Amino acid sequence: MAVEKKGWFIYSTTAKGNFNFRLKAPNKETIAVCEGAYADLKSCKAGIDSVRRFSGVESIEDLSLVKPGPVLKYPKYEIYKDKQGKFRYRLYANNGNLLCISEEGYASKESCKAGIQSVARWAPEAVMLSEKEFSGK
Repeated sequence: MAVEKKGWFIYSTTAKGNFNFRLKAPNKETIAVCEGAYADLKSCKAGIDSVRRFSGVESIEDLSLVKPGPVLKYPKYEIYKDKQGKFRYRLYANNGNLLCISEEGYASKESCKAGIQSVARWAPEAVMLSEKEFSGK
């Protein structure tokens, strides 16, 4: 019998009492994290639901180009270069709110796009767990 692969949304409490989340692929690698923190758990879970809903969007605006193309409407992903010259992505909801970002930079744009594909693949059906529940797995 084949084991069903799933991703996980792991939410946790910050040192200041806020909440954040990260999305892990079935290999337990973190593929996206929330930007900032949520004041309460209900808001954090609503953020996770938004990532689930918008992760499959196909619009990718490439801000890393010397001459960027047209500005795309929300929802969308954006690819950009960080201060170290690495490629990163961020996912925006239909209202323009930033939902999640890549945790680390990628050496190539192709790898960054593969990261976006991982979010699109695993986020919709990812299991939502607390850090404590996930650690106990």
